[in-house]
Parts: sequence; C-alpha cells; structure tokens
Amino acid sequence: MIEAVIWDFGGVLTTSPFEAFARFERERGLPMDIIRRTNAANHLENAWAKFERAEIDIDGFDKLFAAESLALGAEVRGRDVLPLLAGDLRPEMVEALKRINAKFKTGCITNNLPANAIGSAAGRKLYIAEVMALFDHVIESARIGLRKPDPRIYGMMVEALKVDPKRCVYLDDLGINLKPARAMGMTTIKVTSAAQAIADLEAATGLKLA
Repeated sequence: MIEAVIWDFGGVLTTSPFEAFARFERERGLPMDIIRRTNAANHLENAWAKFERAEIDIDGFDKLFAAESLALGAEVRGRDVLPLLAGDLRPEMVEALKRINAKFKTGCITNNLPANAIGSAAGRKLYIAEVMALFDHVIESARIGLRKPDPRIYGMMVEALKVDPKRCVYLDDLGINLKPARAMGMTTIKVTSAAQAIADLEAATGLKLA
C-alpha cells in the first residue's frame, strides 16, 4: 500500500530547463549539450553541486562553471546559465498533486539555488504558495547543504513524513536522482512528460488523476 508520494519540483511540476539550454546553445553556436555535459561531469562536486549546497557564491559559480565547460570544449559563463532555469508550471501536474494530497502524504525534495542567485528570483516565483502549501514537507538543498542524489536527503524526507520508503512513490526527471530512492525501496517514476508521469502515478496509486 502506498502511503506517500514525494516529488521533485523543477522538470516535474514545471517544464524542464533542458529546452532552454538547447536554445541557448544553438543561438550562441555552442557545442550541443555542453551545459548538460558540464552539469553531469563530476556531478557530486562540480559547480552545480557546490552552488546547490550553498557552498559557493554567484561569482564562484560563474568562474567554476566557465572553467568546467571550457575543459569540455567551450566556455559558458555560469551567470549566463542561471536565467535559463526558470520553467513554467504544468497545470495538469499541479492538479494531480492536489488529488494525491487529498489521499496520501506528500513531500517535495528540490535541488535549488541560494535565494540571492541571479536567475533564482524568477525561478523562486514558481514556488507559488498555493502549490508549495500542498506538501506536508519540503526539503530545499540550498537550505540544508545537501542535494540529490545524496541518500541522506531522501532519508530526511521519509523520517519527516514518518513513512516506510517501501510505501513511497518518488518522481524525478533525472535518473541519477531516482537511484537512491529506488535503493531504499521506493517506487520510482522518471518524468519525461506530464502525460506519462500522470499515467504512471495512476498505476502506482490507483487514483484517477486526469
């Protein structure tokens, strides 16, 4: 029996920034996927990881991301990437969250940026009070100094919700973030589209969500 559904935020309840990354690369004549490849290289200790744990400031992120991307073939300034993060809320996913919240415990684990980061002002507007209030518990990487896929952050969530991981569903758009949840016994859903995610959630919970 499922007791809780735990959600990622960006790329799940909002559209993915990957489309904005690709558009930026095309417009600047940059190698395809240079931003995503930079994010993926040394993913536990790279510029993104340090910034999402609030270990470096904007200037530090800007310089470190530039160095890391240059090592992969083309320099991209970190300051130029941050404004690309803002996505749009997916109304059908928010509706699914509301229906889930009426029957199950809900949590949100999000890798986010320090509040003063360039681009995060627009991004944080997406954390609309109406949506975030639907969750029983929210964990933000920049507030606690841990980020996915660190297994501890998932442990913190199940402890806060007082649930057995084996009775949880976890949704994320990144496979690497699903692995620790799956290892704990959670049912995991990799989100590639709203329609697919809702169908998989319906199968996992038995609820009609659309």
